[in-house]
Amino acid sequence: DSAQTSGTCCAVGKPFHTQGITVKKGHSVARVVLKPGREKSLLRRHPWVFSGAIERIDGDPQAGETVDITSADGRMLGRGAYSPRSQIAVRVWTFDPAEEVDAAFFRARLQRAIGARARLVQGGTTNAYRLVHAESDGLPGLVVDRYAEHLVCQFLSAGAEAWREAIVQALAELVPCRGIFERSDTDARAKEGLPIRTDLLHGEAPPELIEIHEGRCRFLVDVVHGHKTGFYLDQRDNRAIAAAYCRDKQVLNCFAYTGAFGIWALRSGAGAVTNIESSGEALALAHRNLLLNDLDPRTAETIEGDVFHVLRRFRDAGRQFDVIILDPPKFADSAAQIPAASRGYKDINLLAFKLLRPQGVLFTFSCSGVLTPELFQKIVADAALDAGRWVHLVGRLGQAADHPVLLSFPEGSYLKGLICHVIA
Repeated sequence: DSAQTSGTCCAVGKPFHTQGITVKKGHSVARVVLKPGREKSLLRRHPWVFSGAIERIDGDPQAGETVDITSADGRMLGRGAYSPRSQIAVRVWTFDPAEEVDAAFFRARLQRAIGARARLVQGGTTNAYRLVHAESDGLPGLVVDRYAEHLVCQFLSAGAEAWREAIVQALAELVPCRGIFERSDTDARAKEGLPIRTDLLHGEAPPELIEIHEGRCRFLVDVVHGHKTGFYLDQRDNRAIAAAYCRDKQVLNCFAYTGAFGIWALRSGAGAVTNIESSGEALALAHRNLLLNDLDPRTAETIEGDVFHVLRRFRDAGRQFDVIILDPPKFADSAAQIPAASRGYKDINLLAFKLLRPQGVLFTFSCSGVLTPELFQKIVADAALDAGRWVHLVGRLGQAADHPVLLSFPEGSYLKGLICHVIA
């Protein structure tokens, strides 16, 4: 990693070292052979091969190395990155047997992903968006977000890690920017046997705060220490939708982070916003965002604390609101965590329904990909029932267009939102 700390890319074409393993680049002689009948998902272009689907491995591939994938009867199905430490043993790069996985491959995939975002940035509506959305852009394990003149990358799989240097060089050539920073500091890397890492990869280090804009709203973003890559870009469209319900309303913004939903609400004429957030640092940045947008600080109440506890205090005190936004962090990473996550979602939605005035509106979200939309709706319905409220479901929400969902990869649809109108 020492070559990366200088802010320049390593030379492409040399072996890439990670965790003491040399990962060979280019086409490999190693082959993953599937069990009989387990090729069906790949024939439908689903990009994951689970370890339980593998009959045998011919050769000795290292973590991140490109392997051929064949059916039990020898049919070539594609090429992917091998990951011996993960339940997802292979993530498919290509389903085309004639396509080589090399530096030119990654450059072409990046160029395609960047071109797909062209419509989003036309007209200058925003200068912060996702450039690469992992599997949905044919680049499993790679996330690239743009914040004004800086790019922030996450290498979340063994394959993306192995091709990190080639990816960074291609990004530097394809996207005019001042610098490329790495935020590979998520729990997903542990499942791949990879260490946590944040690092400058190219050009200039990002400033302490980067100013971005969404429409007429402006925000300061900490891309080095903030959540995810610094900001919740996937909620961009939903912030604008929620704001349309907020004129002259009393708004409660739960899990507020740096106050983006609240800023949108106030810029759209909300009477007042109450932000609840457990991080004092995030609330301090929310206050700076308020001033950045020339908004009166007296219109925004900020409460540092646990949302569950604060909502109970509001309930006991008889406080009520016209619009409530629930945008919690991920409650479940695996199927085993779904029961506990369901109880958490039920609890906060029940409290929210009790705090809404008649004709009030709840915007409630889940970013837990393992929680199905059907189960999430059932949880919210049960919460409304237990709260004794009659509620209309008037809208469903998802992630912004720069976080696309590949039709053959439904797992890419992780963000679920419901607009609930309390009629009595």
